Amino acid sequence: MSSTIHLANAKGRDATIGLVSIKAAPGPKLGLPGEKLYFRRFLAATEKVTHEALVKEFGEDYSKNLIDSDPEIDIESIGMQIEQTQTVYIDGAGELMYVDPNFIEVVFNPDGTEKERRDPVDTVMNVDVETPVRFSGRLVSIQDAVRKFGFRRKLQLRHVDGLTFDFLYEIAKELESKESMMVIGTGAKGTSSLIFQANGRPYRGFLEGRTKDKSYRLTLHLSEMELKKPISNKKKASDVE
Repeated sequence: MSSTIHLANAKGRDATIGLVSIKAAPGPKLGLPGEKLYFRRFLAATEKVTHEALVKEFGEDYSKNLIDSDPEIDIESIGMQIEQTQTVYIDGAGELMYVDPNFIEVVFNPDGTEKERRDPVDTVMNVDVETPVRFSGRLVSIQDAVRKFGFRRKLQLRHVDGLTFDFLYEIAKELESKESMMVIGTGAKGTSSLIFQANGRPYRGFLEGRTKDKSYRLTLHLSEMELKKPISNKKKASDVE
């Protein structure tokens, strides 16, 4: 992920500034007080005891075989500790593939139905290029933002020198006074998605600012989901009529 972002403020002045991931606070630890918990993985089954393999050997109704001889348990393999694994691909027949498959990108409509299938398109990082990330001019109150959008992650903007400190401090102070987030993005109008690495996820950016004395905090909230009310069946029926 890019460690810098080229940002322009509402006046069109731009600067390249630092970009830092904000780590979530550690949650409660599992285990007993004063004791460290270790996670281990063990083999539960092999391909010889899958449903398909048992059907092939005993037929569709193999319940009696399960009771009489326990064919679903591979005595020699079950319970073995798994330390290192490798990802492999298999085809529809369960055979190992020796050539990487061709991936297909599936696009869905908001209601969950499939819209189209297409070959994946390579995308480039666009947050630290010649054209800066811009303010879209759209302010969203903090109360509305947390109810209307699902935020996936957040990043912190940091100054790299005295000039960029003043640059970011003024942005944070202005946003704080309006109690709102500024929607930022790429493109001439600042409405296009933010992409932080090659073939990365496209995000919509919401910039939040806070200040205290001579310090500031600028947080970039990233969202890829807008929360909307589902259309009721009654409304769908009335639209059809």
